[in-house]
Amino acid sequence: MDTGTHIVMGIALGGLAMVDPVVASEPATMSTVVAGVIVGSLIPDIDTILKLRNNAVYIRHHRGITHSIPAVLLWPLLITLLFSLIAPEANFIHLWAWTFLAVFLHVFVDIFNSYGTQALRPFSNKWVAIGVINTFDPVIFILHAIALIIWGIGADPVYTIITLYIVIFFYYVLRFIIKAAVKKAVHFTIPDATEIIIAPTMRFLQWRIAASSENCHYVGRAYGRSVNIYDRFEREPMPTSPQIEVAMSDHNIQAFTSFSPIYRWSISYIGDLCEVRLIDLRYRSKGYYPFVAVAHVDKDLNILNSYTGWIFSEDKLRKKLKFMPNS
Repeated sequence: MDTGTHIVMGIALGGLAMVDPVVASEPATMSTVVAGVIVGSLIPDIDTILKLRNNAVYIRHHRGITHSIPAVLLWPLLITLLFSLIAPEANFIHLWAWTFLAVFLHVFVDIFNSYGTQALRPFSNKWVAIGVINTFDPVIFILHAIALIIWGIGADPVYTIITLYIVIFFYYVLRFIIKAAVKKAVHFTIPDATEIIIAPTMRFLQWRIAASSENCHYVGRAYGRSVNIYDRFEREPMPTSPQIEVAMSDHNIQAFTSFSPIYRWSISYIGDLCEVRLIDLRYRSKGYYPFVAVAHVDKDLNILNSYTGWIFSEDKLRKKLKFMPNS
């Protein structure tokens, strides 16, 4: 989920913590628990700082080790030790328990996005992505905001937040039902599809579609059970050459292929330079595919530049690559 949603989830969990008589009756424990669950709701996303290095590192590691089983156990302990130094009179066990719940819920809800997490590490590096909730879901955020407002004007926080979680539970169930119906509609539209990726959007009934058959890639949108296919690309094996092999070993290209399950390629030559471009088919926006990886290799098999990330125009891509083709 996005940062804003994790924040309101942390605040809501602070209200739910009032169900604990130790938290409700001890001011020091209450204040540290509320602070601890908010921090715990955010701390797994500390790996966002990897963007400061480069997109390749961020793409390969975001929601990786910081969302793993060891991290889920370690973050609450670190947060509890820190707050215990600040407020030693707070109950250590209760502070740890509620902080653990906050960290666990952060990782758990992220599993339902299409991005997913490596929540099973170290037992498996597989990305767990159920793909029924968009990274920012306005319904979930608004429901939390309404519950917090109701709590703020004097309602009992425990009953308010429990009611909120019950409503959200049924919302998740509804999302699963809708996604299953969309997948069935895609199978009907593309009967020879061997792989189907259905990703949510911020709109309740709108879903992104990327599918592959033995011979083609398909890209479209679903509006409820109505499926519209916008683009169809023939599948062809990537040609082989020393320049292409070097490009495919580049760290930006490898980061892209580790993240993107369905993409097409484009090979072009600019003088003696070979440009290898990979295009993620899951993210079509206004006829453009903004998530790409590009590498330029010269005739001596040197990688001159490369990039992976979100680009919405060729001019911006050239600036990122610091590359101007010879006229």
